[in-house]
Amino acid sequence: MIAQLTGTVIAVSGTWVVLDLSGLGVRALCTPATVASVRVGEPTTLHTSLVVREDSLTLYGFTSPDERDAFELVQSASGIGPKIAQAVVSVLPPEELRVAISQGNVAALTRVPGIGPKGAQKMIIELKDRVNALGAVPNLSAGAASLPAEDWREQVASGLESLGWGGKDAHAAVERVAHLREEDPAVGIGDLMRAALKSLAR
Repeated sequence: MIAQLTGTVIAVSGTWVVLDLSGLGVRALCTPATVASVRVGEPTTLHTSLVVREDSLTLYGFTSPDERDAFELVQSASGIGPKIAQAVVSVLPPEELRVAISQGNVAALTRVPGIGPKGAQKMIIELKDRVNALGAVPNLSAGAASLPAEDWREQVASGLESLGWGGKDAHAAVERVAHLREEDPAVGIGDLMRAALKSLAR
């Protein structure tokens, strides 16, 4: 099991980060919070979870052990795979997830694409006794690598679609956060993704 990687960030997208590990480039799928916390050219540590399938090995990376633990915990609920688990931790940071499950907050869980009321209730029942181990929300840095003029729109939209939202909703969310890019051209892709996620969760 690969639990942690430390290296230099050489590429960032809306949903992944590539680390250079002494000449070996490793790509990890990441949440918007993780993407927002890294900068190209700087060293970083990712807490990782390796998902093994018959035809693939997929590495997921997170800024904190709590976020990774939340990702793995959610997958222990029946019917939840890594794609939905990543969407869960993208919409609900560890502390919010812990509170939502502990308090039986179905509405909070159904903000995640792919989780309906029945799925949320099942998750609450199956995880309620184990969720208290989750810690606090990770501390995010203010920005990330800047992007070429309009590339950010496609990256944010494709990132949202990979988390389960439809193309129409994803592009509408992009338009709702466009003002952030206009106000600060250096705003990072991770921050734009977080803002878009918040607009979709309302």
